[in-house]
Amino acid sequence: MTPETLAAVRAARAANRAVVLLTWLKDGRQQLVTAGDAPAELAPAVARALSSDRAEVVGDGVFVEPFNPPLRLIIVGAVHVSAPLAAMARLAGFAVVIVEPRRAWATAERFPGETLVQTWPDEALRELAPDARTAVVTLTHDPKLDDPALLEALASPAFYIGCLGSPKTHASRLERLAEAGVARDALARLHGPIGLPIHARSPAEIAVSIMAEIVSDLRKGP
Repeated sequence: MTPETLAAVRAARAANRAVVLLTWLKDGRQQLVTAGDAPAELAPAVARALSSDRAEVVGDGVFVEPFNPPLRLIIVGAVHVSAPLAAMARLAGFAVVIVEPRRAWATAERFPGETLVQTWPDEALRELAPDARTAVVTLTHDPKLDDPALLEALASPAFYIGCLGSPKTHASRLERLAEAGVARDALARLHGPIGLPIHARSPAEIAVSIMAEIVSDLRKGP
């Protein structure tokens, strides 16, 4: 990799922009591309590499190497599910932030080693600026906290937005957000009730179902 190419990769990472380095193994020629400007014959391989986070050799000896922005998980609510979910997310390669303005809940004793943001969720989401490699989950069951976070998340390119609660709770949530002006196609982005249907009961089991759904959305491909 030339110094110029390395600088371009670093600049893309700083801007949270996904890029792919193409290397023709026969002559060492390299080209840095995005999903939108890849050569037509290599576009499927580029999309596949970005989706899977895996490099591969394709076609007539072209090495396709993805450089994706970091994965992030923003958890709104320092509740019982949050601790096991944060631990599982880190194991899966996500940087985790827990947003909780209720200071009695968001303590280092309850969440040792976690990044805690103790501001209102809408303010936190604006500051954290979810991108296409960010998942957002709301877990508080409190519309005063969850709804402002969801409004900010739905205005972002976050790849996953999930909401804890029963089907009845989620239906009420959709009504409130619609009344707030959220379009129907935007509301369709919400996963609620959150998680894959594995009949989870304990906080750890619920965290498994949530993390599985997040990974499913992340890896579903173009």
